[in-house]
Amino acid sequence: MIRYVLLCAKDHEFEAWFKSMAAFDDQKAAGDLICPVCTSTDVRKAIMAPNVATKGAVKTKQGRQKTAEHVRQARTQFMVAAKRVREHVETNFDYVGDKFPEEVRRQHYGEAETRDVYGEATAEEARDLIEEGIDVAPLPPDPKKTN
Repeated sequence: MIRYVLLCAKDHEFEAWFKSMAAFDDQKAAGDLICPVCTSTDVRKAIMAPNVATKGAVKTKQGRQKTAEHVRQARTQFMVAAKRVREHVETNFDYVGDKFPEEVRRQHYGEAETRDVYGEATAEEARDLIEEGIDVAPLPPDPKKTN
């Protein structure tokens, strides 16, 4: 398997795996390569450096090697994004507290006006909502409460 970093016409970057170098060419010719961000089929290979192990590198589950600094930077970027998600929800959604499971059920079944809400639910309540086909997701932890 070969991993390529790909770019679309709008320079969205994504990765894809191919059975061989020829498989990329075949899929490109057939128009089967699609940018997951904008759905453009104008896709090309990005310039890539060879993956060479260096001192201080750690191996990820996918077998790629990352330096400790790259891992730290990725964690920091994730934490910043998680904080922004939480802030967006807290600013723009209505807090319904421990009434969250009941409120989203009422909305799902047309018994209440649909609005963006967040609140509290146990793991079991969240599982039950998901099994009912109700889209819910946990919020990232509040850093003010976890630090």
